Amino acid sequence: MALGRTTEPPETLLSFARELESSLGRRRRQRDAPREIDVDLLFLGDERRSSPELTLPHPRLRERRFVLAPLAEVAPDLPLPPDGATARELLAALPAGRAVERLDS
Repeated sequence: MALGRTTEPPETLLSFARELESSLGRRRRQRDAPREIDVDLLFLGDERRSSPELTLPHPRLRERRFVLAPLAEVAPDLPLPPDGATARELLAALPAGRAVERLDS
């Protein structure tokens, strides 16, 4: 999980993420196939995009415990688009499910 600030447009960040994935050995296969590394752009402030290449905010951001748990750890009160709900609130609202285990290096 990484949070940051930038003035770069989302398309530039997406291109950077894809270059990073490629440098770490990711090979593009069919959609939803297992992958070596996956770098997602989840949101960029209040930016909204909907294209075949990029949707912001990420359409499944609010449904994924494995995304919300680390986000709630590093920025629990950060308001998320489109309604300003926080990662902590969204995580608490998810139905009970598998836990997310933190792996320390």
